Amino acid sequence: MLEIAILGFLAEGSLAGHEVRRRVTQLTGYTRPVSDGSLYPAINRLAKAGLLERRPDPRAGAARYLLSLTEAGRVDLLQRLRKPADHEITDFSRFHTVLSFLSQLPDVTEQHAVLRRRLAFLEEPASFFYDGDRPLRAEEVADPYRRGLLLTARATSRAERAWLREVLGEEPLAHS
Repeated sequence: MLEIAILGFLAEGSLAGHEVRRRVTQLTGYTRPVSDGSLYPAINRLAKAGLLERRPDPRAGAARYLLSLTEAGRVDLLQRLRKPADHEITDFSRFHTVLSFLSQLPDVTEQHAVLRRRLAFLEEPASFFYDGDRPLRAEEVADPYRRGLLLTARATSRAERAWLREVLGEEPLAHS
């Protein structure tokens, strides 16, 4: 997720490291803050792999660098967006990072393939709580806080599925 965010923001233009950190933090929210201890090692890995370049920023002094995406970095970003890992489809925050940069893919067919994977995931019965292998619905849970969690997740999932179907040009399902 962090590497996609770094590459995605640099695909929009060169940035200083502190600006990358600010944008990633704004994207992921303050519940998952990006520390220097995770950001700068990720930047170093991407630079070592030739996916971004670092050059001194003459406006900010000798110790400051400007980061830019290389052509190899653009190719890598597009590949990551075309074929996100399963956990990048199923995890809410990770998928939102992919979604934030999906318009970088020039082919709408490729964009829609990613959205269809997310929709297929959301269509599978799931819950945070189970009775054996059977997912429990909010109406089956006595604990008011767990029920609230399930009701909120249901509403969020319903809204996301409706949006996905709209973008994909599909008709809403009757049970949505």
